[in-house]
This record gives sequence, C-alpha cells and structure tokens, in this order.
Amino acid sequence: MSRLYGDPIEVWTRDGEPTQFVWRDRLYLVRRVLDHWVVAREWWKTGENDPGERQFWRVEASPGREAGTYELRFDTASGGWLLLRAWD
Repeated sequence: MSRLYGDPIEVWTRDGEPTQFVWRDRLYLVRRVLDHWVVAREWWKTGENDPGERQFWRVEASPGREAGTYELRFDTASGGWLLLRAWD
C-alpha cells in the first residue's frame, strides 16, 4: 500500500540521479533507482525557456537498515523537489 504526501524535500544528486534526501528531518540514502520518467505539459510552463517538465524518480532508500520505496518529483521550473509517495 502507498501513501501520498507531496512534502518538500532536500535532495542531493550525482550525475543527475538522487543519491540522498532529507524528509521530515531524517536523512535517507538512496540504495538504487527503480524507475525514472519525465512528464511534460504545456500548462506547467512558467516562461519561454521553461520546458514545463516534471522528472519523477522511484527509489529504494532508507534512513537506517529498513529500506522503503519512495517516489520523488523534481520541478524543472522551480528547481524544487517533493516526496510524492511512500510504499509500506
């Protein structure tokens, strides 16, 4: 079962992929990327140079021993990240 959140998070990347993130004051290390996709919509554009893209990453990550699955979203216009969903 998954839960929806939409919480802002801080993310560190290497070679364009998330490597760790902070969610609710806990540091999560990304063990592996499970999936990555990009969605572009015209109405997301905020200006002429904005591609109107959202990048989605499904990752396996953990703040300790127990790993979980998390869906992260990067907004190309704002440069901000959200944790959208977490699976039990």
